[in-house]
Formats: sequence, structure tokens, C-alpha cells
Amino acid sequence: MSLPPLEISDVITPGPVRRSEAVARLRAAGQLPAARLVERMPATDDVLDDAHVVALMRRVHAELQRLGEELQLPHRVAEDLDRLRERAGRPLRRVVDLGCGSGYVLRWLSHAPSMAGVELVGVDHDPGLMEWAARLGAADGCRARFVVGDALAPGVAIEDPEATVVISSGVLHHLSAQDLRGFFAAHEAAGVAGFAHYDPEPGWLTNLGSWVFHRARMREAVSRHDGNLSMRRAHPAAVLRDAVAAGAPGYSAECASGQSVLRVLRPVTGTKGA
Repeated sequence: MSLPPLEISDVITPGPVRRSEAVARLRAAGQLPAARLVERMPATDDVLDDAHVVALMRRVHAELQRLGEELQLPHRVAEDLDRLRERAGRPLRRVVDLGCGSGYVLRWLSHAPSMAGVELVGVDHDPGLMEWAARLGAADGCRARFVVGDALAPGVAIEDPEATVVISSGVLHHLSAQDLRGFFAAHEAAGVAGFAHYDPEPGWLTNLGSWVFHRARMREAVSRHDGNLSMRRAHPAAVLRDAVAAGAPGYSAECASGQSVLRVLRPVTGTKGA
């Protein structure tokens, strides 16, 4: 019996990673083409070459930005942040982007008039991506800062929780349905004012659109593999709402059901005490 499918990025980061172990995990999940891709990656004494993996992940995230651009993701995030701010009835002083990757959303928000005076912090476990995000931000004239770590851990990015909203895009499908409860419980433990986490609504329309888009716009084999798989791994809205209710009962949650051509990445949002 095969294990649940894995994205290649899940098994080659963070480093150092033994190539044979990454290949074995993919084979155990029944993903032979993905295993062959990893087998061809350069390694020394079975340890994947760090420079190769860092460069690969930067190319993958650059292609991932294309999807965000096509879906106008940063613009939608800005609109939802305005709604969360109104619902919370308190000032918004900081937005923390959990698993921010290249920092594309924050780099866009940095220039949005509605985010004037709001501190923007991007957090990711991958040091290579955070160094790259900081360089891209400097080139963009972006005022966001980028740090390595766990966005919900004490002392990393949340200092004034009552005035902080946590966002993410393309993170939730990396968690199992069982782990979602703990993920949202961490928000309640941190005491943040609200959250907005964006992920696809799974289904045939999402899968078809993803296949066409990734074939047409993505050049990296890892981008095509992981991008299509992420759509199939995504959680239905009902699962996300239930996870919030179980893990963070102090938050009022919303998540629209049903597939949409216009809102492929729909958020699950939560407002503390609303």
C-alpha cells in the first residue's frame, strides 16, 4: 500500500538531505517519475548538493509567482486584510506571511496604499529562500523584512498579537487533515487578531486548470510535478472550517465552498472573538 503522495520540495528541503532517503520516500509513495527526478540531482557522498537545491527552489518559486500573478493573489490578499481589519475592529500593525517563499505577496503589499504604516514580516524555514527574498525586496524598494524560522513560534515574528494578522498561500495542503487542528491551535495560542490562509478548493475543475496552466507556463519539471500535486492534495472548505472550530474555537472562521474560475485560491479566514 502506497503512502500519501509527497511533493518533491517536501523531500529535498530543508538540507542537508540524503539523496537515497529522498528517493526512497518518493518510491514508497508510489511516485516513480518524481523519484527518478531526484535520482538525477547532483550529490556528494549521497548528500544532495546544497547549491543545486537552493538554485532549483529559487527557480520553482519564481515560476510559482506566475500563478500568483495570474490569479491576482496579492490584490485579493489586500482586500481580505481590509475586511479582517474592519471585522476585528482594531488597528492592524503587522502582517506575518507564514511560509512566504520568495516574498512575492509581501513585496506587492509593501506598495499598496492600504498597507501604509503596517509592518510586513515574511517567515520561512528555508534560509536560501529568505536570503533571496531579502535581495528581491531590496531591488523592489520593499520595506518588508524576512526571517528564518517558525512564524507562530514565540519571539520569531509576533510581538503584538492583538494587532497582527497571519497569512499564507499554498501552505495548508502540506499539512494532513489531522495536523490542521494543531496548526490553527497555534494561532489561538499566539493570540493573533486574525488569519487568512489561501489554498485551492479541490475538484475536477481545479485539477484541469492546474494541468493546463502548469504545462503552458512552467518550465521546471519540479514545478509541474509539485504544482499539480498541490491542487490534488488541497483540503475541502468543510475540512478547513472544522479544523478551525476544533483547534481555534475562539475564532470566527469563514471559507467559501465550491470551485471557482476566478478565485482558485480561496482563503480560510478567522477573526479572534468575532
